[in-house]
Amino acid sequence: MNKVLYTILISVFSLTIISCSKKEESKSSSSSSGTTTTTTDTTAPSVFVSVSNSGNIVRSTDNGSSFDNVTSPTTNVLYAVTFGNTTFMSVGSAGNIVRSTNNGASFDNVTSPTGQHLRGVTFGNEIFVGVGYSGNIVSSTDNGSSFDNVTSPTGQHLRGVTFGNNTFVGVGNSGNIVRSTNNGSSWDNTTSPTANNLWGVTFGNNTFVGVGASGNIVRSTDNGASWDNETSSLSVTIRSVFFGNNTFVAVGMSGNIVRSTDNGSSWDNATSPTTNHLKGVTFGNNTFVAVGDGGTIVKSTNNGSSFDNVTSPTANHLYGVTFSE
Repeated sequence: MNKVLYTILISVFSLTIISCSKKEESKSSSSSSGTTTTTTDTTAPSVFVSVSNSGNIVRSTDNGSSFDNVTSPTTNVLYAVTFGNTTFMSVGSAGNIVRSTNNGASFDNVTSPTGQHLRGVTFGNEIFVGVGYSGNIVSSTDNGSSFDNVTSPTGQHLRGVTFGNNTFVGVGNSGNIVRSTNNGSSWDNTTSPTANNLWGVTFGNNTFVGVGASGNIVRSTDNGASWDNETSSLSVTIRSVFFGNNTFVAVGMSGNIVRSTDNGSSWDNATSPTTNHLKGVTFGNNTFVAVGDGGTIVKSTNNGSSFDNVTSPTANHLYGVTFSE
């Protein structure tokens, strides 16, 4: 009898060990695969947002594969858009400013301190900065709830602005370049190597790169203090430039796209699927997205070497595009 009880106890004990072991294996497998069945991921999706004339706003929540229209609070032209601190911010004609705090699902108007066209906007050090016609510069230190005018060192139209290394840099007509090293509170002119209109500027790998008319490309490796011209394969106007994955990508008229993998020292043509004018470009989630006339949207998932067309929900000219993470 004792022998039988002993055998039963041993069997039960063995089954318990095997059962626990299998549970541990299952637990370990689930953990290593990065999946979970007990919690729900409520993280907002990464989003591309583009803005256009007539106040049109479109966005993509599937890495630029498809876009949908978003209700806009304005019919004014929106020229530029940026993202920072969970907020999309867009600027446009007649000083129009709109923003979204729900991942681009809806936008609201923001009171603007200027009636001048605002052509560029950026975010850095918890500050939004917009630039525009007649050298107008505006900034917000409360996440875009309100903006104030900032004294500008130029009367030239400013068309692009970016941030890097605690420095804001703006570019505009006649090669004008301005910068601020005190969080946008004051600005100074910087000597420019060109008299061509500059349309866009970006920052990456400790390098500022500006682009403009006649294929002009300028760059600075000393925090925007001085600039040099760089050889470009284009003679048409380049409207926008952005940095991602150690690559600068610039887009312009007639669907032209160029890229640089050596910090802007040299540039090569990239394959473009369109001849429409491209006016904005951005990068996110290993994807470059460019936008332009007639609602054109193109994207690249091979570091800007080639681009493919994306179906657009609008025929309006798209001017600016940005990405949120």
